[in-house]
Amino acid sequence: MDLKLFNKTALVTGSTKGIGRAIAESLAAEGVNIIINGRTLEAVEQVVTEIRDKFPTVKVGLAPYDLSVEKQRQQLFEAFPEIDILVNNMGIFEPATFSELELDDWRYYFEVNSLSGLALSNHYLPKMLKKDQNGRIIFIASEAAIMPSPEMPHYSMTKTMNLSLSKTLSWEARATSVTVNTVMPGSTLTEGVVGMLKRLYPEYSQERAEKEFMAKNRSGSIIQRLIRPEEIGNFVCFVASPLAGAFQGEALRMDGGLVPTIF
Repeated sequence: MDLKLFNKTALVTGSTKGIGRAIAESLAAEGVNIIINGRTLEAVEQVVTEIRDKFPTVKVGLAPYDLSVEKQRQQLFEAFPEIDILVNNMGIFEPATFSELELDDWRYYFEVNSLSGLALSNHYLPKMLKKDQNGRIIFIASEAAIMPSPEMPHYSMTKTMNLSLSKTLSWEARATSVTVNTVMPGSTLTEGVVGMLKRLYPEYSQERAEKEFMAKNRSGSIIQRLIRPEEIGNFVCFVASPLAGAFQGEALRMDGGLVPTIF
């Protein structure tokens, strides 16, 4: 299927690994020019080199900025003033119970996981609206947005905020070709999860460790396996395409049936 994305330009935040990198590669495979973002120049340069080698006809830009910091966001805007697709993927997570969290922890998660994406959207959305050529803003949330995790209440809060931000911003794009949506992945086999499985089940193969983890920790999953990052990447790629123009302000689930509700 031709997704009609050739020669578009996309910024994928937090794209040096995990779901962000998978999204960047899926877009690059469709001929999208990619801006790789991460906090360190070394990590960004490595991924840029690998994507250029894999997709030699695609332009790949470097954005080594911590986008939770206003000054570094301004540097990004100066380097890349306009884009066609913004994927707000950057986010942090770490297990912690409510009683363990200080107010500053909540503030930091709010800044990184919610306000950074809002700030980028505030910059790029007006430009997309002015062009009115199928601009796309996509927030990457989590099933925790609608099924908050008691193990990560601060993370869950910020992902729920992503849904609200997406819906609010979608109204700013009313009656245009620009869309704003959220994708909610379920548990995904990222580099961090691979490491976690090794720590939990050091004597098992990855395949067996995954089955054990799903049975014991994600028993509600219907697919009973971890989602692969490229599956999320391919779905986001479609949502970013002009073929998906009827998605507007949507909370799009891709959780393997983990959330036990119809809606």
